[in-house]
Amino acid sequence: MFNLINSNKMFFLFMLFFSTLISISSNSWLGCWIGLEINLLSFIPLISQSNNMISAEASLKYFLTQSIASINFLFSILMMMMLMMNFKMNNFISIMINSSMLMKMGAAPFHFWFPNIVDGLSWFNNFILMTWQKITPMIILSYYMNKSFILLIININIIIGAIGGLNQTSLRKLMAFSSINNLGWMLSSMMISENLWMFYLMMYSFMISTMCFFMYMLNLFFIDQLFINNMNSLIKINMLINFLSLGGLPPFIGFFPKWIIINFMMSNQMFFMTFIFIMMSLIMLFFYIRIIYSTFMFNYIKMKWLKIYIKNNHFKFMNLLSFFSLLGMIISTFFFM
Repeated sequence: MFNLINSNKMFFLFMLFFSTLISISSNSWLGCWIGLEINLLSFIPLISQSNNMISAEASLKYFLTQSIASINFLFSILMMMMLMMNFKMNNFISIMINSSMLMKMGAAPFHFWFPNIVDGLSWFNNFILMTWQKITPMIILSYYMNKSFILLIININIIIGAIGGLNQTSLRKLMAFSSINNLGWMLSSMMISENLWMFYLMMYSFMISTMCFFMYMLNLFFIDQLFINNMNSLIKINMLINFLSLGGLPPFIGFFPKWIIINFMMSNQMFFMTFIFIMMSLIMLFFYIRIIYSTFMFNYIKMKWLKIYIKNNHFKFMNLLSFFSLLGMIISTFFFM
């Protein structure tokens, strides 16, 4: 039975990766839509568990929202094919295609589904949803981008991602709002160049994979678990490094791609937008530091119910990932001397 479940998961994971390749290598809009549909139908079996009501609800919500976005996308494609001779409609059609892709990736203001679904998934599924599932919509978005509309969306993402995470106690919801904020940075990197977007996505995927692996190892889902559990001080230091790297604090590697984007924006005289980006990053750092503060400072002996043990190999791997996050200081010094 265990082998059967594993083989099913491997098949759907393969289909998930394959569908992204179909979409991004397609030479027609219909091919992109087919790739998106295969992607949706291969991700739902991965997230739905019949014995877990919350994940079943999350998979249903995911299916409904993605279907609405797909219908919108298909309708926009058909409109574009019918009105090919009339270029007056181009602006409207580009906004429709852009908004359907933004809905697919969970960007604000179409983010209503994203935190609720993230809260019902395991850490591994969250990692896929926050990284791989964003690749196809973002590449399709880059084909037919309405620049003024996307600039507005970037600002909304940055602000909602920062303010939405302030009142959260669930670590998964917090990571969801962090993802919405990073989506704003990612869209701005996409507007600068595709290579910078790929670099940012790789860096962000590395940081999110580290955090998800960390939370999975420690079995953490809420902030209060951080001071109820009895943790080794080295685990706490690892957590400090990775959270601050995700927030984009200068010595760590998470700051490096953000620094490049800020440089580009300053050279293009986008001073107000840069100001919004930096201010919202400070709010993001505030709620990351709040988590770390809970971990380090709340040291009540009576509350230490659970002693956390991590396998030695896993612990070494966590230390290695944290070491890579610290390397950001050295890399950024070499690049920007």
